[in-house]
Amino acid sequence: MPVKKSNPDFLLIIVTLTLLTVGLIMVYSASAIWANYKFDDSFFFVKRQLLFAGIGVAAMFFIMNVDYWSWRSWAKMILIVCFVLLILVLIPGIGMERNGSRSWIGIGAFSIQPSEFIKLAMIAFLAKFLSEQQKYITTLKKGLVPSLSLVFLAFGMIMLQPDLGTGTVMLGTCVIMIFIAGARILHFVVLGLIGVAGFVALILSAPYRMDRITSFLDPWQDPQGTGFQIIQSLFAIGPGGLFGLGLGESRQKFFYLPEPQTDFIFAILSEELGFIGGTFVLLLFALLLWRGIRIALGAPDLYGSFLAVGIISMVAIQVMINIGVVTGLMPVTGITLPFLSYGGSSLTLMLMAIGVLLNISRYARL
Repeated sequence: MPVKKSNPDFLLIIVTLTLLTVGLIMVYSASAIWANYKFDDSFFFVKRQLLFAGIGVAAMFFIMNVDYWSWRSWAKMILIVCFVLLILVLIPGIGMERNGSRSWIGIGAFSIQPSEFIKLAMIAFLAKFLSEQQKYITTLKKGLVPSLSLVFLAFGMIMLQPDLGTGTVMLGTCVIMIFIAGARILHFVVLGLIGVAGFVALILSAPYRMDRITSFLDPWQDPQGTGFQIIQSLFAIGPGGLFGLGLGESRQKFFYLPEPQTDFIFAILSEELGFIGGTFVLLLFALLLWRGIRIALGAPDLYGSFLAVGIISMVAIQVMINIGVVTGLMPVTGITLPFLSYGGSSLTLMLMAIGVLLNISRYARL
């Protein structure tokens, strides 16, 4: 095991806590009207977000002090537990269904989303596999096929819920890790063609996914139906202008943009804080990604490097998809904005992942 050389990356801690603070403020601002209407409590959502933020921050600082090398020994067991949870969530009476997806396990308003946690479990396991088998990664039989088999199994189980957004983030993260490990470009081209065909089949197999594609191309074709969210999101971003309407002054949160505290929170942020506020948040994400890349490059061993690459890729993909959806550059899919969107499982998972990254930074040459 490498010897500790320094304190954790202080700048990464500051950026993470700043994003979390902005997120808590925006969750309240975006959700207060809806929460007061539905639960007669304008603090309903932000209180729950504060609870999970507290749990997540505590987990982040705890994991920051757990040698990342230990995750290598537990990676297989953690992955098995996550697979068991993915099976349990599909069983009626155990899994909870919301908005047409059976993705949660829990009681009442407090529940967890196993598909969120398998993302980090898969990163830890794949980092272990790639660090041990990197010399075979250019081969199909011993490298690429074994590394992707579990990934596609997890993706298939997530799609049974169904949850295309989370599955896409996990799949994209693992593909980046395998590419960084040195897989052959030709193999990726072939897999890419197969993947495109697979995504087309997934879209055609569910009418609502096809509706999202058509609404993405022309949301005004069905402004009261499939195009409604994109249109309302753009109506929020547009009036924000350079400086915004002011914190708490959003108009779209008044029952126009459905549940604005979740996937479309960036639209409300842009409406209230304008281009300046939106740019500030994006710069914070860019700074977080830069620190993550530095940590990955400076990690003392392959396992730490692959683990850091996986974590930072997961964050980057999720940010790009969410911002792309909110700004109308990508079809609507259920992806939260890390550290900002309301959602206990997503927030806790992201903070835990940053904890792992911070521990790697204690060994890295920055």
